[in-house]
Amino acid sequence: MTAAFALTAPVLAACGSEGPGGGGGNALEVWTYQDGSSTIQEEFVEQFNETSDIDINLTQVPGENYQDRMRTAMGSSNAPDIFFNWGGGSISDFVAEDMLVDLTDTLAEDEEFQGAFLPTILDAGTVDGRYYGIPMRGVQTVTLFYNQRIFDEAGVQPPETLDDLFSLVETFQEQDITPAALAGADAWTELMWIEYLLDRQGGHEIFERIRNGDSSAWGEPAALEAIETAVELVDAGAFGNDFRSVSYTTDGASTFFAQGEAAMHLMGNWEFSNQLTNQPEFAENELAWTTFPVIEGGAGDPSAVVGNPTNYWSVNSQVEGERLDAAIEFLKVHATEEYAQALIDNGDIPATTNAESLIASSPVPEYAQDQWDMISGASSFTLSWDQALPAGQAAPLIDNIEQLFSGQLSPQDFIEAAQAL
Repeated sequence: MTAAFALTAPVLAACGSEGPGGGGGNALEVWTYQDGSSTIQEEFVEQFNETSDIDINLTQVPGENYQDRMRTAMGSSNAPDIFFNWGGGSISDFVAEDMLVDLTDTLAEDEEFQGAFLPTILDAGTVDGRYYGIPMRGVQTVTLFYNQRIFDEAGVQPPETLDDLFSLVETFQEQDITPAALAGADAWTELMWIEYLLDRQGGHEIFERIRNGDSSAWGEPAALEAIETAVELVDAGAFGNDFRSVSYTTDGASTFFAQGEAAMHLMGNWEFSNQLTNQPEFAENELAWTTFPVIEGGAGDPSAVVGNPTNYWSVNSQVEGERLDAAIEFLKVHATEEYAQALIDNGDIPATTNAESLIASSPVPEYAQDQWDMISGASSFTLSWDQALPAGQAAPLIDNIEQLFSGQLSPQDFIEAAQAL
């Protein structure tokens, strides 16, 4: 799933400084996704260049074009030496072609380096049990946000079970309030509902099989039950009648939610930062949050989390010798307390084990603490399918989810199509 931050640069933007090495042909070319967090990468690249014999040239790629540009560049003479990615399926094709440096031994040989990261987050970026990525940004959970004022006025509590959720759908419909905002024009927002419903119904094992590309997992009874539940929510009016025309990337769903037109919003935790920036009064006075409800009788662990565990740096296998040594030193910067503090100051939750000790300095400590508790207490934290699966499976799966929510596919048709991927 894609975080929808404001993206302003229409072309590649590069930055960097001339350090002791003087840059030149020996410099490392580093690509990152350009959004509100990329200023942190700028800052630490500049610091690295002040002391390194080999410079880093940082290129920021606008988010809307990032994946296509990165995939086109890899394997060409214009390929980056180090690049931002989502781990898992987003880099599995590169691993299969031996295009990435296997970092497993590097981590094993440096206990302090490996131990700096939360194991569940570090493991979420693996391919076939091997490490090809190092966490480099904040943790991105999918969280159920709700409007505290609306809930108080209705005399209800956030849902703890699926039955509670359906009851709330009825309650808010009676008050002419859309129960849950949904940006159906961006199908990845619908994916969040499918992921949590399947996780809570079938448990982590089925979810993980799908994440690893085993399409036969869709044949499990729990998968059909989860898909049927999603359709039941649509048919019950959980998302209103016009959700297919609402966009997230243009802030449509978030604004609808903030204006009190919807009671809940299932979204990545970047929603909090977006609301704090765009609707500060709502964020400070009415915005509340909770975990996704459990399904009574389901096999899922209620502490399990889905989302984007974090983003990762991976190293091109063409990087060798002293340039590889410099690349590894750059990766190790992201295990430092200084880097974690920079993420905290930006409103992010670092993927490092020391994050809890830094949370008090967060712009909103209560929210940061709750997010940390969710992350650190998670029995599993699974990368969202649109990033975990290879592109050949992810794109048609998203298309099928869009057709499911729009009524063009029945639950059984969806299952059959998913199994055929």
